[in-house]
Amino acid sequence: MNSMQLAQIPHFEKPLFFFDQSRFRRDLEAGTRPRLEIFRDAVGAANTQMAQRFREGEDVRTLVYERALFVDCLLHYAWYQYQWPQNIALLAVGGYGRGELHPKSDIDLLILSDDTPDAAMIDNIERLVAFLWDLKLDIGHSVRTIEHCVEMAASDITVATNLLECRTVVGNPALCETLTERMTPDAIWPADKFFQAKFEEQEERHRKQRGAEYNLEPNIKNAPGGLRDIQTINWVAKRYFQVRTLKQLQGKGFFTEQEFAILQSGEDFLWRVRYGLHLLAGRPEERLLFDYQRELAREFGYKDSDSHLAVEQFMHTYYRIVMALRELNDVLLQFLDEVILQRGKHLPVTTINERFQLRGNTIEAAVTRTFTENPSALLEIFVLMAKNPDIQGVRASTIRLIREHRYLIDDQFRADPTNARLFMQLLRSPRGLSTQLTRMTRYGILGRYLPEFGRVTGQMQHDLFHIYTVDAHTLQVVRNMRAFRGDDAWEKFPLAAEILARMRKPELLYIAGLYHDIAKGRGGDHSKLGVIDAEAFCVRHGLSARDTRLVCWLVEKHLLMSAVSQKQDITDPEVVHAFAAEVGDREHLDYLYALTVADINATNPDLWNSWRASLMRQLYQYTQRALRRGLENPIDRDEIYEETQAQARNMLRAMGLPSNAVEDIWCEMGEDYFVRESADNITWHTAAIYQLQKDPKRDADSDTLVLTRNSGPGEHDGATEVFVYTPDRPNVFAAVVTGLDMLNLNIHDARLYSSAGGYTLDTFYVLDESGQPLLDEPQRLEQIRKTLQKELKLVGDYSKVIKRRTPRRLKMFHLSSQAHISTEPEDTYSTLEIISADRPGLLARIARIFITHDLRLHNAKISTLGERVEDIFHITDANDEPLTDPALIELLEQAICQELDAHQATLPPQQ
Repeated sequence: MNSMQLAQIPHFEKPLFFFDQSRFRRDLEAGTRPRLEIFRDAVGAANTQMAQRFREGEDVRTLVYERALFVDCLLHYAWYQYQWPQNIALLAVGGYGRGELHPKSDIDLLILSDDTPDAAMIDNIERLVAFLWDLKLDIGHSVRTIEHCVEMAASDITVATNLLECRTVVGNPALCETLTERMTPDAIWPADKFFQAKFEEQEERHRKQRGAEYNLEPNIKNAPGGLRDIQTINWVAKRYFQVRTLKQLQGKGFFTEQEFAILQSGEDFLWRVRYGLHLLAGRPEERLLFDYQRELAREFGYKDSDSHLAVEQFMHTYYRIVMALRELNDVLLQFLDEVILQRGKHLPVTTINERFQLRGNTIEAAVTRTFTENPSALLEIFVLMAKNPDIQGVRASTIRLIREHRYLIDDQFRADPTNARLFMQLLRSPRGLSTQLTRMTRYGILGRYLPEFGRVTGQMQHDLFHIYTVDAHTLQVVRNMRAFRGDDAWEKFPLAAEILARMRKPELLYIAGLYHDIAKGRGGDHSKLGVIDAEAFCVRHGLSARDTRLVCWLVEKHLLMSAVSQKQDITDPEVVHAFAAEVGDREHLDYLYALTVADINATNPDLWNSWRASLMRQLYQYTQRALRRGLENPIDRDEIYEETQAQARNMLRAMGLPSNAVEDIWCEMGEDYFVRESADNITWHTAAIYQLQKDPKRDADSDTLVLTRNSGPGEHDGATEVFVYTPDRPNVFAAVVTGLDMLNLNIHDARLYSSAGGYTLDTFYVLDESGQPLLDEPQRLEQIRKTLQKELKLVGDYSKVIKRRTPRRLKMFHLSSQAHISTEPEDTYSTLEIISADRPGLLARIARIFITHDLRLHNAKISTLGERVEDIFHITDANDEPLTDPALIELLEQAICQELDAHQATLPPQQ
């Protein structure tokens, strides 16, 4: 391009206050530097300047629009580097077509002609696109004729939507005008079909995001309440009303001034988050990942407080805003449904009562003053919907009335017995409870009727264990409880389904579900603080003293069953007896079991696997047996010992093992082995040990037995068992856990015994990385056997430390390790509890710490909770004595923490 050619290029006429167009043209005209370099310098300078303006707090709309305008200018000059005929134009489509560009947004271009491009035109197009790619612009492009565009748009709603907001950047503007005329609702995608397609598209998008605004790392574009929801409203409204911007609809009844303000302010916030997200990620990232959450919280000026981290405050704001946007999306799409899909249809009107009526299959207030004259109707409408499954939703006008009148829910409203009766009717309704509670939350009713629930709306905990905000988790708990009554629950949650079927008052369970986490974020023990709110609710809603005590007990003890099943040895009759004494009777056990299962599944669905289900079921069954037997008549260890031996002896006799050989093997086992192990396991172990001892080729190198199998129905089903029988040496545990870690297997329980003959008998219960046993995988089971055999041969001299890649999410949580050693007077061992950040190889590293400090391990209980582990170990010193010296205990606790934290600090940073 020479100076004469440049002079013929028209100036880009739109004002660009931050870009010196004259200087840009002079640089091109001078010809002293490559054109690509001049364009790149302009892009780099604009990016730097806009990023600085963003960090200084400039209005994000200005930045988004100016970025699009700047790209318009660049494309203008890039386009004129080549010779074009009159029948071609460069169009902006999609978000860029709306004149919006975030730092890493795709620049969607359409090169439009009225006829198939010839060879010269194709050559110019290829050179233009290559030039734009060399500029590192994130372009997406297509080359089409007008006819081709119309044909594709008619069959593909995504293409049609993309072209709705097309505009000419440079070239012949008549082509865009013609395309727009060919794309009207009269020609393709009439308003009703367009609305239906976009609504279904939104429903599918929400399903992929689990239908929740509150995912742990939300997608700000595609999640409910995200930018796509705003765009859906825009697309449908503009298509129907035939306007270019929503602002043109002000005062025309589509939205109120308040709704438009919510829409604008919500979009402003999400745009600011997205803009910052793109800058941090350096790519078009739409997921609000943990590391970006922290950075954005700092960028936006949030500070840690005594009660909440800065990132939790930032995300609380985020969740509140997307919830408001989702509520608005409901209202406006319902309104559009009524004016588009139901337009011209005669919808039968059926009177429900003097306050409400059905119009078609949606409920509406009979008159606009319904809620003013009878505030209780703010609750009654949800009770009516729960009672009548034919009611599919609420009319848009009535949703607006609910939102306008929710201020009427005050202390006087809450104290009204009529409203208390209505809310209890809802809790007792046979269907639709969770759906209506969700609606009440979305319309701002539940948080006003239960102010304590309102305080936890949008409240999150910055960890991997709790993947939802407190309010979303609470509603999911109730949803899970209701699901226990469904037909499919008998397969997935058989015990919970059985319990719910016979439960005296299921509504008491739902109340406990609503209040179990209600005091989170207040400081102190939320279980105890929640009892105060739960009791006040029960009293206000007229529950009996008995029912109130049960609800309050459930709120206070809602973590008990989970903790006992995962952290204590539930095969120990003393553990079961203590838990049974805490529960007291079968009714409390039933309610607590149902609450716990619903709670675990609502905290993080990945936590509920066959192993946890097995532990919970076993604890329930053991406790039920203890309650039937009577708390005053606890199970005697000697009784278990004798009964288990008798069962195993009969099984082994049936297998043909000589009685004297069995007794010879058993005489070396301690009592603990026969108390804690099942007769089936003892039979399995004994038969294998007998065969090993009979082996004529047995020598020192083959004196180790490794067995694997998947647990069957009954005790500890739902996991893969790994049994190790080998000469007792200090490093056996470390060798086994190292080998299992190398195979990407997670240990969930370990039972360790030493025989009088100098052997160790260890059973490990493992799951794969997806939390499942290794079902029907004989090759994998054989791989476990061979790996452990090899590792145990090196037990006296090995130094492997697992260096598996740490998952991205785990890297974001650097928790300070905690170690606590305690010794009860009657115990023969000390209990070590370790809380630390989860990472591959952690258990192997802990095992090596035991070796370093000459500690002997007798039992282990492994529990992983999101990004942290809470492991229990029963240990003694080298002389098999419990630890009693306070100075030594303190020294060991410090050493363990230092070693684990030093390793955590060496983890590679997030890429």
